[in-house]
Amino acid sequence: MSKKSVKRWSAKRKQEVVLRLLRGESLDALSRETGQPASVLSRWRDEFLEGGLAALKRRTEDPKVAALEKELKRAKRLVGDLMMDKELLEMRIARFEGELPFLMRRSNP
Repeated sequence: MSKKSVKRWSAKRKQEVVLRLLRGESLDALSRETGQPASVLSRWRDEFLEGGLAALKRRTEDPKVAALEKELKRAKRLVGDLMMDKELLEMRIARFEGELPFLMRRSNP
């Protein structure tokens, strides 16, 4: 990368610099090469690593996502209840229509 002044760095260019830092290149050398202060490069690295940590988290702390997950659980539970009701009704209809015999009860002598 050249020393020429770049007004805006793309995320891809920042990533390239950060990956070079993570691979062990000198912060000072990269700072001189890119023309960015070492503090900026350090901040990019920290933000990159924080983003990676967020990507590894299973759950997000976004209240909208939490509300959607709660609603999804409720909907799945409701679907399960409805499926059981449907199966029970199908069995009752089958017995009523004579497709399945009623269970024989044994009397105690």
